[in-house]
Amino acid sequence: MTTFDSISSRLAEQAIELPSWAFGNSGTRFKVFTQAGVPRDPFEKISDAAQVHKHTGLSPTVALHIPWDKVDDYSALKAHAQEEGVALGTINSNTFQDDDYKLGSLAHRDDRIRRKAIDHHLECIDIMDETGSRDLKIWLADGTNYPGQDDMRGRQDRMGEALAEIYERIGESQRLVLEYKIFEPAFYHMDVPDWGTSYAHCAALGERAVVCLDTGHHAPSTNIEFIVMQLLRLGKLGSFDFNSRFYADDDLIVGAADPFQLFRIIVEVVRGGGYGSDGDTAFMLDQCHNIEDKIPGQIRSVLNVQEMTARALLVNTGELEAAQQAGDVLAANGLLMDAFYTDVRPMLATWREKRGYPADPMAAYADSGYATTIAAARVGGNQAGWGA
Repeated sequence: MTTFDSISSRLAEQAIELPSWAFGNSGTRFKVFTQAGVPRDPFEKISDAAQVHKHTGLSPTVALHIPWDKVDDYSALKAHAQEEGVALGTINSNTFQDDDYKLGSLAHRDDRIRRKAIDHHLECIDIMDETGSRDLKIWLADGTNYPGQDDMRGRQDRMGEALAEIYERIGESQRLVLEYKIFEPAFYHMDVPDWGTSYAHCAALGERAVVCLDTGHHAPSTNIEFIVMQLLRLGKLGSFDFNSRFYADDDLIVGAADPFQLFRIIVEVVRGGGYGSDGDTAFMLDQCHNIEDKIPGQIRSVLNVQEMTARALLVNTGELEAAQQAGDVLAANGLLMDAFYTDVRPMLATWREKRGYPADPMAAYADSGYATTIAAARVGGNQAGWGA
């Protein structure tokens, strides 16, 4: 039987990067909802993200989205993050909110528009050099809505050439991380719709090109943990964008829709050598909190990931291997279920207290008065949100 004490040190290896955009206003296709105290600039976003790390100890870095998080002085932004107790992380590009990109960006037929998209990514790498960021994460909205709209093979060729130019600029200690999505905003085909397409491009680019797996970007009933296993097996699982979905790319609090799926995914991450000091797979949240408060929403998410990680680490791998070797189907499944059903919350509360963090981060944040402070202080200006 694996005990909680035996996994305590392994839990300390966990780091979950927060997305700056999770702290801005968000909404549906019909309405963006505003909240009091929402950040008005990247500095305030980082201050809010730092509250999550302050209360959980789980989120030491904050991802930026360009141009949403462009500033005049990135050294000042980096220094501000350090003062708040966090660091700047992944740089995310954006080629989906410009009129020029209506028919694509890196896959576009027009040389001028494709050049513009490439140059945007080169600018993002320049920002990485200033912030000390390791990863450039690329999600492309490129695709088509109708059969015959464009030549799908030609689009792959153009995109591959553009990615190669961007990859060439990546530094020796940096990575290009290519995300995929099965649909939306294009509905007939997406140019990077699945892990296989992303893997094919990354394999062609080189060892510093890896795949980002967003847990909301798959067809219903997809066995995501199989994809996790395969990418780890191939050495190409670069990062996660953790969130939950009920119907499509809902970007909900991770673990809200299917905690057992989150558990199964992390079991494969641990088994495949992708967790903590064993590997190089980055954990990040990608969420838009539409109706819930921003900071508590992120706190809840990182706690859900920590809880499922603890359960995954509790799997008795020796007994599981023996049951599998013996062909004992029920025993093998039972060992997984025993770990999943273990209530680790009291043990995690004690674990946090021993490390100087609140036993109940949600309650500690609510009692801190931070939400009241920022609601009173952040009056005037333009709140951050989609596109800002």
